[in-house]
Amino acid sequence: QLQLVESGGGLVQPGGSLRLSCAASGFTLDYYTIGWFRQAPGKEREGVSCISSSGGSTNYADSVKGRFTISRDNAKNTVYLQMNSLIPEDTAVYYCNAIYRLRNYWGQGTQVTVSS
Repeated sequence: QLQLVESGGGLVQPGGSLRLSCAASGFTLDYYTIGWFRQAPGKEREGVSCISSSGGSTNYADSVKGRFTISRDNAKNTVYLQMNSLIPEDTAVYYCNAIYRLRNYWGQGTQVTVSS
């Protein structure tokens, strides 16, 4: 079965950190561009960050620049999102997405809650 599985979400206090993981099973991520998206209650899904297949190119939403870092380990078939200096506005369900040509996969999401 081809799927992406996110993990690493949870409850964290403002200023804290979390590292999300996106692991693929049933296929290799080597050729895929990977994106992290998030959706807060009552809001549309928005792009957070993305990384090229080689890892040589990354992009970030202005709201997370300087706080989040995306990386990938193709040997582990996993992409990561390191989130530092978290603020309540980062609260959302985080999804990873893998795209390569006509192939497009989404994970089921992991909840991140930033609250004191």
